[in-house]
Amino acid sequence: MSTRLVLLLDTLLSTLATFISFIGVSAMLNAYLMPRSVIIVATAISFVVSAAFMYLFKTHLAIIRHMMLRELARFFAAIVCKEVVLVAYLLLGTKLALVQWASVIVIDFLLTFFALMALRTAMQVVYRMLTSSSRDRRDTERVLVYGAGDKAASLVTRLQNSPHYRIVGFVKYSTTHNNLKIADLPVYYFNDVNDIAHVQRKANASVLLFAHRSDARAEEDRLLKHCKKLGLKALYAPSIDSVSGSSDTQAVREINIEDLLERPEITLSMNDIIANFRGKTVLVTGAAGSIGSELCRQLAGLDVKQLIMFDNAETPMHNLRLEFEDRYPELNFVPVIGDVRSRERLEWAFTKYKPQVVFHAAAYKHVPLMEENPCEAVLANVIGSRNVADKCLEHDVEMMVMISTDKAVNPTNIMGCTKRIAEIYVQALGLAIEHGTIKGKTRFVTTRFGNVLGSNGSVIPRFTEQIAKGGPVTVTHPEITRFFMTIPEACKLVMEAATISIGNQIFVFDMGRSVKIAHLAERMIRLAGFTPGKDIKIEYTGLRPGEKLYEEVLSNEENTIPTGHNRIRIAKVREHDYDCAVDAANQLEQLAVAVSIEPMVRLMKHLVPEFKSKNSPFERLDTPEGTPEATDKQDDTKA
Repeated sequence: MSTRLVLLLDTLLSTLATFISFIGVSAMLNAYLMPRSVIIVATAISFVVSAAFMYLFKTHLAIIRHMMLRELARFFAAIVCKEVVLVAYLLLGTKLALVQWASVIVIDFLLTFFALMALRTAMQVVYRMLTSSSRDRRDTERVLVYGAGDKAASLVTRLQNSPHYRIVGFVKYSTTHNNLKIADLPVYYFNDVNDIAHVQRKANASVLLFAHRSDARAEEDRLLKHCKKLGLKALYAPSIDSVSGSSDTQAVREINIEDLLERPEITLSMNDIIANFRGKTVLVTGAAGSIGSELCRQLAGLDVKQLIMFDNAETPMHNLRLEFEDRYPELNFVPVIGDVRSRERLEWAFTKYKPQVVFHAAAYKHVPLMEENPCEAVLANVIGSRNVADKCLEHDVEMMVMISTDKAVNPTNIMGCTKRIAEIYVQALGLAIEHGTIKGKTRFVTTRFGNVLGSNGSVIPRFTEQIAKGGPVTVTHPEITRFFMTIPEACKLVMEAATISIGNQIFVFDMGRSVKIAHLAERMIRLAGFTPGKDIKIEYTGLRPGEKLYEEVLSNEENTIPTGHNRIRIAKVREHDYDCAVDAANQLEQLAVAVSIEPMVRLMKHLVPEFKSKNSPFERLDTPEGTPEATDKQDDTKA
């Protein structure tokens, strides 16, 4: 129904209430008959002031099917204002007795309020009848909500107009059964799988919906493992502030392994973060990747002036563009196909769009591939980072935030070493600006974190594919462990680090407890409704080139300095001379372009003495036989 029609109906009802009030009072108080002219003038005044005050208080703009009690204040204020005007007229323009005009005002107020509420109640009833029949035709999913707390109960309101889900009750673990209801919906109780099967049949439910991650974790071994067998979809409803878009299909999703991993809640100073990026032009390199794309999504909600998405991957960039056109139609964003290894393409982008903040997420990250293609790792991770940092300096960018990795700490592979050398160059450049050696105003910030759950090519998507095919699930070693962080929380911490940084710092994140990959595989198999080792086997394939059993602990009191955020610390690293860093980058670039692999790796080990190769052909360069004096006698290996 259009807002103009609602305003007209409200005005007519308010006017009718006034007319009925005068006629009714006149009839009840025969001794005080009112002049007809007074009734006519008062009714006309009611029409005008009702329309004016309802328009002023915007009562007609409230979406009727979503009306809540707090919105009644608008109606109350509009009606009170109408009555005040009528009182002024009756006192100043008529000679009515106190009992007459007081009776009229009280009755008019009550009738008007009742009529407006009755109209909206009728509209809600009609709407629900129409949507109910429509949802029945669409085979709407019938939902049981786990728990009986406030957040579980709030899902009734949140999904009440959903064309996809209909809540039919609540389910709660208990050994005693009580006949309770929430929002006029029954609360069912269970204490074993037979009870759940009975509740499912009774409610004819196809979905079990969790409002809290902690509830899903608590039910992993008791309830979740039976959902697949019972034909119940296990879904999760994230909090409103973590969901982009308004569709209930976005607000409700399947439970995944990330929800079941014990992780402390991250709290951020969002007001400071928003103030730091509001109204600025931001460029993100590697924008179509796992981290880059999530950075773009979070920046989309920070009221940036313009978002420049820079990446060399055409199809992922095309998909990202379609997503942003759909989800963020008001956002001013520009997809740019370009490679950080090309100084000319970077120069064009920086000159045209003049970014004020740059997030550098472009990198090659897969350890075994980079062990096999070390020259490409150097060109992308070292030279690409150098190019971006240099352009930030040349174009007076306010801040550059480089995304690094825990594998840069005591690296055992080519990828980790290239990221450490990139850190050295960027920090050396920032220190040179700070010391006045070179002119510039850019603040350089580096952030290190470990593996991100669900990123492209990581273990979780791989395990998901293997489980879908019936197994086996392949793990490199039964004892291998990794630190994990979800992509959104990693990006939030990057934003926070960028906000609190004063420049030239390497921030490391508290990654929580390490996770044994074999246990992760077992939990994913159970979540899919299978029994590990019976339905789906786990096979161990051996460590890959450059891989180590245990990653370094990024954040502890010995190697870091605390910040104001309990999940972010500053790494203690040695400082490097900028001229030496430039010379090293130039030498590495020449060797990488010439595909002179061994001289290049030897130089990398010289620049980063803690780089000791593991399970790699380059291990021999760590032995006396692999020193420059010994290996210079041999022909350079070229590929």
